Amino acid sequence: MGANAQTSVTLFVANAILTAQQQNFSAATGVPVFSTTVTRDAAFGGSNKVLAEGQLCYLESTDVVQYYTGAAWATVGPAGSSGLVRIGGGALSSTTTTFSNVFSATFRDYLIIADGVTTAIGTTIRMTIGSATAAYSYGFNRVTFAGAVAGTGASAQTDGWVFFDSPGTSASGGQMIMYSPFLAVNTSATFQAASNASTPVMMSGGAILADTTSHTGFTLASGSTMAGNISIYGLAIS
Repeated sequence: MGANAQTSVTLFVANAILTAQQQNFSAATGVPVFSTTVTRDAAFGGSNKVLAEGQLCYLESTDVVQYYTGAAWATVGPAGSSGLVRIGGGALSSTTTTFSNVFSATFRDYLIIADGVTTAIGTTIRMTIGSATAAYSYGFNRVTFAGAVAGTGASAQTDGWVFFDSPGTSASGGQMIMYSPFLAVNTSATFQAASNASTPVMMSGGAILADTTSHTGFTLASGSTMAGNISIYGLAIS
């Protein structure tokens, strides 16, 4: 039985006294409404709302009711009409941009889309996951629009994966599917991007972060100021 489990429902009659204890219990076992998973996670855990098995909540961002299993949040319904749920993103700025609290137990895998990306010609944009500072390996093929092909790869890196290979000052776009960043297993990814640099190229490859840490966010970094937009989607489990 969970800490918030209710074993009876009080029947009030005329002139009955509603005590503070009864009112507090009712408030503690109601269904609170949160705008996103971020505000949900920030609200639970205090002395008034201890997160316990069976706790319910409603998320405005996805219009679903969720329950806590004792280990993670699971969705009751309604079933989503799409396999993609937008959970975060925003504009790239400065030389580093961090997207926090976007990975959770709600999804296993994620789609990250970048559009309108620019930085200085010849400057690579790299991605780091959470606070990991080692064990990044990646490889990709680079194909110029003239048909020249070259491969690039590296293992056991400390500064992350290559997310964009020299996007340049004209807007470029790309996408990455990231696998299991929140689970305590190796995080892997596949990615594609079209970089509109002085010599336009198409890149396609894969990457692995060989650690077993649960990560909740990522950072994009470049040697020059970045611009563009990032959209992050959770891929429905079922």
